[in-house]
Amino acid sequence: MLALTLGYLLDLLIADPRWLYHPVRFIGLLINFIEKSIRNAENKKYDKLKGFILLGIVMVLSYSIPYAFLRLCSIISPLLGIVVETIMVFQIMATKSLKTEVMKVYRKIKANDIDGARKFISYLVSRDTESLSFSDISKAAVETVSENIVDGVISPLFFLIIGGAPLGFLFKGVSTLDSMVGYKNDKYYDFGYASAKMDDLLNYIPARITGFLIVAVAFILGYDYKSSYRILLRDKSNHSSPNSAWSEAAVAGALGIQFGGRVPYFGKIFEKPTIGDNKKEVDAEDIIKVNRILYLSSISAMLISLWIKWILIR
Repeated sequence: MLALTLGYLLDLLIADPRWLYHPVRFIGLLINFIEKSIRNAENKKYDKLKGFILLGIVMVLSYSIPYAFLRLCSIISPLLGIVVETIMVFQIMATKSLKTEVMKVYRKIKANDIDGARKFISYLVSRDTESLSFSDISKAAVETVSENIVDGVISPLFFLIIGGAPLGFLFKGVSTLDSMVGYKNDKYYDFGYASAKMDDLLNYIPARITGFLIVAVAFILGYDYKSSYRILLRDKSNHSSPNSAWSEAAVAGALGIQFGGRVPYFGKIFEKPTIGDNKKEVDAEDIIKVNRILYLSSISAMLISLWIKWILIR
């Protein structure tokens, strides 16, 4: 509990420093290496089976390597074990980093720098950004934070509480897999199937916890919690992912905004299901509001988790 608490507090205060090589980058290199080793892009036969093999290897290594390293450090010195796990927890959580990246977009909008705002939002979303207006950019930023409250904050915390840093890294391994190969396109439809499904499975419970937690947070912050609850129940399935709309719907209702609709992807316009009611145009101040929801959701989840863990170990 000590390492979890210290690592979590570090994450709230400090974004991941660029000079510190993040373990997720190692996971990404591992995924690339395995994909090149077992898959021929020109021959997609057995791609689904190969995708399951990739998933299994990444899950095993993402858990076992941190576990073995922590055990070794704890044998050398219990204090060293706590320090190392604290750093691991800090690297697994992403509360401060998420806020830091989206605030770069906010500052460009406030400076009336449309090109800068488009540039920074392009780092956070996969959609085309060249023609986005300030309102579109604000909407994309708020939507990004809303979705990532689950897989960047609540889900990692959920697995850290259950199984410590090793289980937290297993989750990060699957999440990284999904972001790299979990696409429903010609290249990865079969190969990324297992990774996408496992990511959906691991986020299933945390996403639902997050949705209702955001409603409570909206009440505390003085936002429209009644609308947050109503939109959550109404629009929680309005997404291609079984999990993403839970947090997005709760945020959209709380702020009186709407996600989805016409979105440009790779030169084409796609009509996504809408989430929320279009009561107002999204603006830069909604980025500030969603960051407040992000932080209070994170802190509330941590306090509740520590309370439950304390009760269980009494």
